[in-house]
Amino acid sequence: MMTIPYSSSPAPRTPPYFFNTDHRQRCLEQLRSKTDPLEKYIYLSGLKERDSNLFYEVLLGNMLEIIPILYTPTVGDACSQYSHIWRRPEGLYVGIQNRGRIRDVLRTWSGGVNSRIAVVTDGSRILGLGDLGANGLPISIGKLDLYIAGAGVSPATTVPICLDLGTNTQKFLDDPLYIGARRKRPGVEEARMDLFMKEFMEAMKEVFPSLLVQFEDFSTDNAFRYLDMFRSQYRCFNDDIQGTGAVILSGFINAAKLSSAASGRPLTDHRILFFGAGSAGIGVAKQLTSFFKLLGMSEDEARSRIYTVDSKGLITADRKDLQEHKKYFARTDYQGPPLKNLIDIIGYVKPTALLGLSTIQNAFTEEVVRLMASVNTRPIIFPLSNPVSVCELGYTDAVQWTNGSVIFASGSPYKPVEHAQKVYEPGQGNNMYIFPGIGLGTILSKARHVTDSMIEQASIALSETLTEEERSADLVYPRLARIREISALIALAVIRAAQKDGVDENSSFRKMSDAALLDYVKTKQWQPHSTRPYENGNINGSTPRL
Repeated sequence: MMTIPYSSSPAPRTPPYFFNTDHRQRCLEQLRSKTDPLEKYIYLSGLKERDSNLFYEVLLGNMLEIIPILYTPTVGDACSQYSHIWRRPEGLYVGIQNRGRIRDVLRTWSGGVNSRIAVVTDGSRILGLGDLGANGLPISIGKLDLYIAGAGVSPATTVPICLDLGTNTQKFLDDPLYIGARRKRPGVEEARMDLFMKEFMEAMKEVFPSLLVQFEDFSTDNAFRYLDMFRSQYRCFNDDIQGTGAVILSGFINAAKLSSAASGRPLTDHRILFFGAGSAGIGVAKQLTSFFKLLGMSEDEARSRIYTVDSKGLITADRKDLQEHKKYFARTDYQGPPLKNLIDIIGYVKPTALLGLSTIQNAFTEEVVRLMASVNTRPIIFPLSNPVSVCELGYTDAVQWTNGSVIFASGSPYKPVEHAQKVYEPGQGNNMYIFPGIGLGTILSKARHVTDSMIEQASIALSETLTEEERSADLVYPRLARIREISALIALAVIRAAQKDGVDENSSFRKMSDAALLDYVKTKQWQPHSTRPYENGNINGSTPRL
């Protein structure tokens, strides 16, 4: 019997009528058959490995369903369990043992000089889950998927990186399947940590010369430290500090207008109370000073409208051993005994807005919420901690305890709530609204640095993207389904801000009108090619995009 060589075998590996079906729908059916969110995450990860183009086509057509799986809240579980669900290499690990040869490690990434954006974490403060060490890589992978879906950054230009510096979480050090370095991480004060980070950033610039670096989920001290150290030397920003601040500023602009319209009080009367004073909390607070400065206030006047609270209570300047990053908003105008209870603090401050970045679940109790409603016609309450398991307040409780008067935005997604025969739609202060557009605008303008003005203008642009229907529904954020349109508008604002600051290296945009530049930005948004070949069975046949 003659043996037919494998290379010339006529036996098809694909079912003969496969191309008459919609494989995207088949993948969705397989995804929806799984009831455990983590299993859905694993399925999508496998789909991306098998057929990345199909993965992104399914993602773009079903973003509202899939984003909560790829990112918050499910990515928190994926990170916590990553050593046990790991299947294959998905990103770069750069360890402190690689000092002296970090360039060699980076050169193993296939994108090389064509790479345009990296998300870098050291796993030390993943969401509200703490120090996850090398398990933090999915946060970088998920964030880059949102750049791709939300802004149209090409997948081939992305670089997910986890800095494996050890972990201080004992259960991971004791876990026989833990995939990271089994050692305690170096302290902030250790010189070798700074030397490592300096070599890493120098190597990133050399190996990926056109790269934008987004720092993600570093511990509070390191988040501020390395942003300050590198922001004027490299093209980089910290999403926890700047991105979170920008998206909350945008939502607050719209919330403040709704609140003032209801109370008749001027916008300058707003007072903001922050519950949580880590890197995200202080970063958001600093960004929200822009709200008051845009109204004509001085920096000192703007700062005076913001109060911060940590685990010890209201932060005052006379507190001993106050952390450096907390000093900026420390109160100098309070002379009484320490205020430690949130009820007492609200009674003293009488804030118009209460923002939570504490990662303390249900910290905003019924008593707290009702007190906010008693001193405000429409209280602004933003429980922003991620994921839902550490959120300060659920939406149903917020609506019921304020009888529907609350202006609400959370960090994690909540479903609409019906109360007193009316449906209330929650806002979500999701960083996905802002960082894709910041990234796209920075990449296209070839900005040398990401300036404060670029971040601020991105925030203002986001606040102005609401449609008339969204404004009539009292929303503070646009609906996420329009994210690509929103990201293009934000990218335009970022490019113009880079030009005004003189940091843009793509000078050709300076001569273009806003309309022409916006059209150009949209043409640069990557799309997966169609996977449904209807014409003549040709696998490359084009179909309308999802």
